[in-house]
Amino acid sequence: MTGRDGGADLSPIGNSPVVVLVRPQLAENIGAVARAMANGGLFHLRLVAPRDGWPQERAWRSASGADRILDAATVHPDVDDAVSDLHRVFATCPRPRHIVKPILTARGGAAEIREISRRGLGVGLLFGPERAGLDNDDMARTDALIRYPLNPDFSSLNLAQAVMIMAYEWWLSAAGENGEEEIPARVLMTNETQVATKGELGNFMTHLVRELDACGFLRNMPKRPGMVRNLWHFFERGEVTQQELRTLHGVVTELALGRRLRGRDEAS
Repeated sequence: MTGRDGGADLSPIGNSPVVVLVRPQLAENIGAVARAMANGGLFHLRLVAPRDGWPQERAWRSASGADRILDAATVHPDVDDAVSDLHRVFATCPRPRHIVKPILTARGGAAEIREISRRGLGVGLLFGPERAGLDNDDMARTDALIRYPLNPDFSSLNLAQAVMIMAYEWWLSAAGENGEEEIPARVLMTNETQVATKGELGNFMTHLVRELDACGFLRNMPKRPGMVRNLWHFFERGEVTQQELRTLHGVVTELALGRRLRGRDEAS
């Protein structure tokens, strides 16, 4: 069941870690793992003693186009065989059982794996079977454990979710590599507009304060400076866009126009 057509063009980038599924039980879960791997730039999949054998058609049906990862997956009789060519191995484990090993978060693990990969060393990520996870003998073959700090009252993850967390952290750890732009923790989506300059904001504030003076809102002269400063603080608090300022200019203009029209009606 290899050499399929129609899958996404998934080419390995750099020295990405190998995902090792130990005794996976359901073909659908293996396919979902391939999908999660592709999301995060992980391309090498190894299967240790899959319960129902391999290949399984259902895996491809749940991979959502990550076919080439499944096509290239290799099958191994045990963990030792699956990791024999690797230099470092990390295991995801929700409950370390009296084991003395370094324990990392997913983010810390991804950062450490990234550094190891930069040195050209082979790295493996072990994920246990769906029902029971990795046993002590599996974890004895690893250098460190990775735990996800989740709700202690409910920390159950399915196999693909567990892989997705590591794939996500691996992808984030690549910021600035391979020509990729740094991934900021927070961005403002402005679409077709841009963040307004201080000059544009100042022009609006002049317009606003002029009309507030005209309508009498700022008539309390002792409080006027503080009221104007509060308005400045309000608009400086966020990144006001040019489009938002244009809208606000229109609002102030229409309010002023309405006030003048009412004044004429009352005078007549």
